[in-house]
Amino acid sequence: MSAVLDPTGHAAGHAADSHDHHHGPTGWRRWLYATNHKDIGTLYLMFSFTMLMVGGVLALLIRAELFQPGLQLVNPELFNQLTTMHGLIMVFGAIMPAFVGFANWMVPLQIGASDMAFARMNNFSFWLLVPAAIMLVAGFFMPGGAPAAGWTLYAPLTLQMGMSMDSSIFALHIMGASSIMGAINIIVTILNMRAPGMTLMKMPMFCWTWLITAYLLIAVMPVLAGAITMTLTDRHFGTSFFNPAGGGDPVMYQHIFWFFGHPEVYIMILPAFGIISQVVPAFARKKLFGYASMVYATSSIAILSFIVWAHHMFTTGMPVTGQLFFMYATMLISVPTAVKIFNWIATMWRGSMTFETPMLFAIGFIFVFAIGGFTGLIPAIAPIDTQIQDTYYIVAHFHYVLVAGSLFAMFAGAYYWLPKWTGVMYSERRGQIHFWWSMISFNITFFPMHFLGLAGMPRRYADYPMQFADFNMIVSIGAFGFGFAQVYFFLAVVLPAMRGRGVPAPQRPWDGAEGLEWEVPSPAPFHTFENPPKLDETATRVIG
Repeated sequence: MSAVLDPTGHAAGHAADSHDHHHGPTGWRRWLYATNHKDIGTLYLMFSFTMLMVGGVLALLIRAELFQPGLQLVNPELFNQLTTMHGLIMVFGAIMPAFVGFANWMVPLQIGASDMAFARMNNFSFWLLVPAAIMLVAGFFMPGGAPAAGWTLYAPLTLQMGMSMDSSIFALHIMGASSIMGAINIIVTILNMRAPGMTLMKMPMFCWTWLITAYLLIAVMPVLAGAITMTLTDRHFGTSFFNPAGGGDPVMYQHIFWFFGHPEVYIMILPAFGIISQVVPAFARKKLFGYASMVYATSSIAILSFIVWAHHMFTTGMPVTGQLFFMYATMLISVPTAVKIFNWIATMWRGSMTFETPMLFAIGFIFVFAIGGFTGLIPAIAPIDTQIQDTYYIVAHFHYVLVAGSLFAMFAGAYYWLPKWTGVMYSERRGQIHFWWSMISFNITFFPMHFLGLAGMPRRYADYPMQFADFNMIVSIGAFGFGFAQVYFFLAVVLPAMRGRGVPAPQRPWDGAEGLEWEVPSPAPFHTFENPPKLDETATRVIG
């Protein structure tokens, strides 16, 4: 059995003796009371995959409705609930927890730490997510249905929602608290628990990106909490923060929300950059090109992310000077992002590359993320944004960076580290089927949306004129293809690995892989690095 479903001992030699780790709890108690970073990482990953499936079902309902013009399956009110909840569940339930799962699993292994700094807080920050997710999804079963204000929860719509709005606000508060605790834990772990000899500039890129992401989380989650608390008091306690009748301003909500919302998109992509920066050098069999510039680029993306928020608001009547500032600031942030892409390409340049599944997803990521980046520069130009704001062009753009960005990077990371997690090799053939199936269906789904948007089809509408029918049909077919590809991934790749089916994985399954995680046996023992390891001068090998 694998490390995922069955506890293993201190070291590979004790793998048979499942009671070796201080006679810890077994069965369901092992997971409920988990304080081990690997178990908590696994819980996060399983939770986020569940939420991905829930959010995916909502997306397929949206696409089934839009398969043909006219109202087919759902009424417009329910349609708006679906679009809202799809966004909230995917962002706060699928992508963010998945990256925290990766951090829990990999950060202690990569820096030579025994565990995360605050083990019990780590357990708490995971178990907060479960009731929050239940509260979020339960909105559908409350009187009046789920929130239908868009995932951005703009006032004044939020004032008109039923009781599910309040439960969703509460759920987001709890998820925010979970994120902040997770972030504090990651920062303290990285800054305090690195093995001797591992300086900050020798750390793996994944740890760097997560360190910077954690600071972003601590900076912006309270801002979201503030915005939704003001919404709550406007709804129930007679305040008028966002109500013009009482002297409030609905546009102020947008400013506060996007001050959180734009750094949030970088919270969702920086760990992805970290994963890609681990995978590409491993399969190019070269050192990462421009390590220092990658660190500086990541830091500058994080800093610049705070001064671009109002590019989401070009059509709110902003002064032209404001438009100009936010337009140029947005252009500026594309520079460090491009530095990263050039560095990955330079790493691959003249490398002895092989194309196993993690590498396919990494190269797929670079290609599709670059398209997403370019399509983001276009609405960054204020006069063009006036034309394409709130059309399907925007939907196409952010799905290219969030799905083909965050999600594809997660797949690359999952295939890359799965042998370390479970102790068995996944089926390469199945991995490649999953890659090509996902890649092709993703582009069939989201590429035509650019043309729908440029032709003027608005977002969040349950119906549309006849001229958009053909492209919408193609998009819906692609969406169902993409959804089923992820079910295939779970059934054909994840489940067999978790059950320990497959060829036993060597300690270092990828010959180009570097880093401390490959210095421990596969599957990774329940406890690793109980005594800080002595490292060589590159901080990638254990010498004692």
